[in-house]
Amino acid sequence: MNALFTAPALTIREADLNDTRERARIIGYLAEDADSTPFHHPAWNRAVVRACGQKAHYLVAERGGTIVGVLPLIDIRSPVVGRSLTSVGFGVDGGILASDPKAHRALEDACWTLAQTLGTTTVDLRGGTVTGEGWHADRDTYLGFARDLTATHESELLAIPKKQRAEVRRSFTFDLSVTTGRGKRDLAAQYRCYSESMRNLGTPMFPRSLFSAMLEEYGDDADILTVWQGERPLSSTLNVYWAGVMYPFYGGGVREARDLRANDRMFYGYACHALDRGCRRLDLGRSKAGSGPAAFKKNFGYAPRPLTYWRRTLDGSPPRTVNPLDPKYARKTKLWKKLPLPVANLIGPLIARGLG
Repeated sequence: MNALFTAPALTIREADLNDTRERARIIGYLAEDADSTPFHHPAWNRAVVRACGQKAHYLVAERGGTIVGVLPLIDIRSPVVGRSLTSVGFGVDGGILASDPKAHRALEDACWTLAQTLGTTTVDLRGGTVTGEGWHADRDTYLGFARDLTATHESELLAIPKKQRAEVRRSFTFDLSVTTGRGKRDLAAQYRCYSESMRNLGTPMFPRSLFSAMLEEYGDDADILTVWQGERPLSSTLNVYWAGVMYPFYGGGVREARDLRANDRMFYGYACHALDRGCRRLDLGRSKAGSGPAAFKKNFGYAPRPLTYWRRTLDGSPPRTVNPLDPKYARKTKLWKKLPLPVANLIGPLIARGLG
């Protein structure tokens, strides 16, 4: 008589991201999941912890010693917006990944239990799905922009809608050059462009150490693309790569970038560089609905899709959100735009590292 088969028990535990073998096992699982993103990668949590001082909690679901689900979490503490357990902090995605419904629900329940244990007021899952009660779905704030790439630089230029393509062609008339790299010069250019752009938008910027940590943690799967006029960086972005997709993420441009069409050149440069690296898809990340960046991405031929974020609060109240487009923040935004850049660079990271 055959013995009855007993399925291995499902367990949830917190991963040690300082363990090289642990990270390798997680990366191996992510490589097999079509919905994984670079924000699920252990490198993301490690970089945020190193640079911003937040606490990471990376949950792993296992069955019989095999990973069947993951949920990266960052415990973000801010005097401005309070405290949240976020998947994933400082990114645009990172919701629950699981091989089956039971593992998915177990991770969902585990993160809620962890929040209660920590006394965190809000749980924020950026992407994915939830099955339990008490979650508030936000499908109106953010839009995502991504598309498959064509075959050549020339076909990528033709893929840009005619009106925007004319602006890219105009950028060719200026004395601009495009570089990619991971060195000190690249990092200095990226932070110069990014920080000035954020100041001009009236938004606090993340610390430079975050981008340095990203380059170190992702290794060859991260670099910086910069548009120059001579020795002056005009537009620059830090990019990460995962599963054949390029993710330009932290970037911006100086004031002169608009007149010299450096941002247009940069967006075309993304596609060209992605093709050169063998990528099949380009993901331009998220932008707030109704914003200028959202319109700019749409003009380049990227169809917007609503992003769903799930939030749950300990007391059951509607979660608090911070949207710079909200009129109540208009005065603070206006004041921030007037700050000298060195002052904004000094104060901004102290605020932004708690915003996530």
